[in-house]
Amino acid sequence: MHAPLGQNRGPGRKRPRPPFGRILGGLCLIAIASFSLYSALLRDDLQKTQPIVAAEKTAPAPPADDRPAPAAQTGLTEVDPQSGANSSRIVTGDGSVVTMFSPNTRDGSGPVLINANQIGQDPRMAATPNDSLLEDSPFGRLPITAPSGLRPMDQYARPWSGARGTRVAIVVSGLGLSQTGTQRAIEKLPEDITLAFAASGNSLQRWMQEARRGGHEILIQVPLEPFDYPGNNPGPDTLLTSQPAARNIENLHKAMGRITNYTGVMNYLGGRFLSNTDALQPVMRDIGKRGLLFLDDGSSAQSKSGAIAKALETPHAFADMQLDGELQQDAILKKLDELERVARRNGSAIGVAAAFDESIDAISKWSEEAAMRGIEIVAVSALTDDPKAIPGKVR
Repeated sequence: MHAPLGQNRGPGRKRPRPPFGRILGGLCLIAIASFSLYSALLRDDLQKTQPIVAAEKTAPAPPADDRPAPAAQTGLTEVDPQSGANSSRIVTGDGSVVTMFSPNTRDGSGPVLINANQIGQDPRMAATPNDSLLEDSPFGRLPITAPSGLRPMDQYARPWSGARGTRVAIVVSGLGLSQTGTQRAIEKLPEDITLAFAASGNSLQRWMQEARRGGHEILIQVPLEPFDYPGNNPGPDTLLTSQPAARNIENLHKAMGRITNYTGVMNYLGGRFLSNTDALQPVMRDIGKRGLLFLDDGSSAQSKSGAIAKALETPHAFADMQLDGELQQDAILKKLDELERVARRNGSAIGVAAAFDESIDAISKWSEEAAMRGIEIVAVSALTDDPKAIPGKVR
């Protein structure tokens, strides 16, 4: 009674609490160590380059007899010029087809340039040729149609709006013959103006690069025999009606090899040659086969280029007007106004001029005013009759 319940206990120890903090810390350390080990193993697997394998299971053909199925065969390695990948097809013993894709090897140390556009060219790369559109020849690198079907006239064409309003193309020719005149034309003419380089000109590769960097679409001018030849001589390696076709094709290739990055060929003189079907046909066939257009400057009323181009499905354009027959700026401006009336009546028109100072000044002035009147200045490829054009595709 004199010792209340529980007060007779001696001084006891406190009950220890469970070590939850140390347990939790240990579990965290174990988790971290496990994750580190897993990451290390995963990194090793990722560092091993493995080709992507896509199996295309196909039902094996029923055997014609009791002969055993053939052993696995490896097909040819194909390289896609657009993707740059290698693909190999393997036929296994049960008839299944396995396609293996692996990256294409690079033999250079520079960066890889990928062009995603099929029509037109990135302005930053406009002066650089597409190697898939060139072939080596004794006369230089000649334009060709790529295995994918891409043509030089598509790759190097200047894009336009695609609107079906009034359109005018102006081609200034003879570039390369005068160094000062060529430089002035490239610097002063609006980028929508097409520039044609004479094959007999000088420093053509340098001027081509300047013109392409400036946004211009370009052509190569090939000398053709005029009616008054040899009194009027277009220059060396002129294509003649009296020469065999093989010689004319050789001279054509000499002109083509002077530069790259052009959409087509334009005649330099050539009234007699353009009127001779036998001489012109092989030349037009070669131009079309290489994915180029042909622009007839319209100087010869007897030209057969349109009919031959249609028969061969060669892209073709025909100039409506010579703009600088009278070499005065006011007279050229009047011709440009007349070209505009033709374009409003027909929907489009093509004018050609030479790279004279008067022509350059008049075209520059008129182009600025025409834009305010709703005229769209386009490159000549936009007005080309192209039987192989992609429907709905705007260059």
